[in-house]
Amino acid sequence: MSDPEMDRLLNEMSDLVDQAEHQAHLQQLIGMHQEAEPSTSQPSTSNPSTSRPSNSKQDVRWIKRDSEGNIIYGRPRSSRKQAGPSHSQSRKTGVSHVRAPETSAEMTIDFPSVTAESFLQELKRSLGEDIHEDEMALQASADWSTRKSLISGWWEKERPRLVNTMVARQHAATRICQHCGNGPAVIRCCDCRPHPFLCGQCDVRVHQGQVFHNRDSMTLAFFHPLPPTTCVVERVLTQCERLVPLEMPETICGCLQVSSSVIAGQSIVVVTMNGRYDLRLPQIICKACEATWSPGVDDLIRNDYWPATSHYSTVYATDVLFSFEELKMAAPGMSSQAFLRMLDQRTVRFGRSGNITADSFRKSFLEWEAVRFEVDKLCQEDHSDCPACNPDMLAVSVDGNRKHYRFKSAARSEEKAIFDGVFIANDDDVAKFVDYVHTSTSHVSGRGVCGGQWSAARETSQKSSGKTDEEGLELAVCRHGVLLRALNMFRGEIFAYPLYLQKQMACKPVTFFAMDVACKYWPYLQRVREKCPELQDLLTMRPFLSVFHAKAHDFKCEVKWSGAYQEGAGSTLGEEVEQCNAFLSRIAVTTKHMSKAGRIDMLTIMAMRWNQQKFDNLASTLARRHRKAKIALQCQLHNLEAMKTVMDISDSQLERWIFDVNEWAEATTSPNDADVAAVASRIEELVASVKRRSQRLYKDMEKYNTLVPNAEKLTLDTILSDEIVWPWQLTHGDSVDLRTKRKAFDIVMAVRRLEEEKRILIAEMNKHWKSLCTRADTLKQMSSQLSNVRRGACFKMVSEVYRA
Repeated sequence: MSDPEMDRLLNEMSDLVDQAEHQAHLQQLIGMHQEAEPSTSQPSTSNPSTSRPSNSKQDVRWIKRDSEGNIIYGRPRSSRKQAGPSHSQSRKTGVSHVRAPETSAEMTIDFPSVTAESFLQELKRSLGEDIHEDEMALQASADWSTRKSLISGWWEKERPRLVNTMVARQHAATRICQHCGNGPAVIRCCDCRPHPFLCGQCDVRVHQGQVFHNRDSMTLAFFHPLPPTTCVVERVLTQCERLVPLEMPETICGCLQVSSSVIAGQSIVVVTMNGRYDLRLPQIICKACEATWSPGVDDLIRNDYWPATSHYSTVYATDVLFSFEELKMAAPGMSSQAFLRMLDQRTVRFGRSGNITADSFRKSFLEWEAVRFEVDKLCQEDHSDCPACNPDMLAVSVDGNRKHYRFKSAARSEEKAIFDGVFIANDDDVAKFVDYVHTSTSHVSGRGVCGGQWSAARETSQKSSGKTDEEGLELAVCRHGVLLRALNMFRGEIFAYPLYLQKQMACKPVTFFAMDVACKYWPYLQRVREKCPELQDLLTMRPFLSVFHAKAHDFKCEVKWSGAYQEGAGSTLGEEVEQCNAFLSRIAVTTKHMSKAGRIDMLTIMAMRWNQQKFDNLASTLARRHRKAKIALQCQLHNLEAMKTVMDISDSQLERWIFDVNEWAEATTSPNDADVAAVASRIEELVASVKRRSQRLYKDMEKYNTLVPNAEKLTLDTILSDEIVWPWQLTHGDSVDLRTKRKAFDIVMAVRRLEEEKRILIAEMNKHWKSLCTRADTLKQMSSQLSNVRRGACFKMVSEVYRA
């Protein structure tokens, strides 16, 4: 329905409402007048129409009726009971209706029952837009399973009609050309909607320039897809030549423009998201002077095409390259072969033929990414520099990913990686550093074990002799999930690899260095520093044990090294690298079969695009984290006050407990009895695998209980509790046990970290803002320089013309 008609209906409704208000006011005046005059006769109680109206103020509601006088309800039938005629319902509800003269509406006293939703539904019905009962039920249902059931039922009911519609769509009925209106239609072009049917002459005229439209012929009484190089002449399929749509110069010489003509040049393959097209390049020839013009690589790039080879016999629409990159980000495990198979299927679907070469596509895609990278460098954009961590960085998280191995039997090539050293460090540089560290220190192979069988940092100096070349990837990430640096692992997760990354990160101030085995790595770093004094500056960073990994460590280790208890760390988890690993691990499905150079390039591209997503969302991420930190801080403050009330402790006592826990974690107690210490050590290791070695555990518990007093004996319930503190670790100079102090310690540390997080986030927002301002100033300066260069070039050109 058009807008003027809608306005007319709304104006009519407004007039009706005004009339109703006047009538209501008139009825109230009549009622007041009747109340003031003495009654001459007793009113009949059996006739509602003669009853005395009330003198109280009544609200009104207008009820719409159809042409037969029936009420048009504002609610669907499914949400109300079936009722009889309007007069019987009035008797049931006790609502008195007063007929308004010269109107088709009625007044009632239940105006508050009218809602905006019922009014809109009533308006839609008056406009002929009835709402289906199933749709109303679907909207009203708040249960997910009910909604899914209703949706499935709708599809099942509609499926036969959809089948009939789809079959009917394939019927090539006789049509008249919708462009000229003269001849019969022989072509259907779905890209030319809303006028898809064309005759042969209109098809040639329209699609001579629109070569990428997908057309179907109707000459054989069914739809048959046609390539752009086929047209219909007198209802016969005929081959023709089609040119790539390009911007061409208006003149190529000093002759008159009418002497120039466009002809078909060399053959070329154009690949778009609809597959492969076999076309011809345009060529301009001047008949007067025989001058010619043919498009070059620069012309193709200006028209959003990218060459696949040096002689550009194949070009890709840049939309194909963007789409492949976006699909790789959404589905990292998808290979280029799978993407090209999809394009080949679309080629066949639209009536064309030919395949797309995978090798040339991969090389062209990488070169396109390399050019984009150089353009970003000209704009002074650094893809590995987090705006919120510049100029100083709060924390760097480092971890290895063993899923990023590469088979030795994969494609071998002497080709050098385009992005060598951009994100993944050069293998030779890393190997020299590792050899230097191992030769300078008394290297001993071993296992990084802490609080049980925790061996994430196995130290081995031998390169793997298996079927893999690279064994994985060591990553460094900031606290915002931005990928900073990486290196290829060849000897497992040795400590020398994170040491190399830490050395690379030391170019800017870093406060915390996070690892899942920081408790083992930091003593290693201190030993290396004694033999390699040039690494002394690395100790200015503070060790940070990843918060969630710390839960699997010994409790003393957690209190001493965990980032949750590090002053100034805020809510930093140290687990940010795990999120990046979850993304990059899906790419490993394809990179393990790539060449060395191809693997480096693909991982670097994905890392840059990952970082770009982080940069684009950084402002909203910081604001959201700040909001969550405020809410969490209020919750923890409430918990702290509740604990202080329940335990009846003061702030000074709470600080004393914090000091006791820290002092207990720093202390290294050793039992006097060597046998007791040996049994205790075995028990610590056995608890981590109690289900597998329960028999050994029971024997050692029995032996331990015979060696200690009754107060320190172990029970199975005690050692299997969630928060185990060993009897030999308990302090004996305080009436409050360590478990109670630990609970208070955790709450206080959470409050302090959240308070720090608020300050940290404010500072990071400020850094981000300054970074954006600096980038804007840089772009303005570069734009001004380019304008001056162009102005100088134009002035020089005008001067040369004037001299000539």
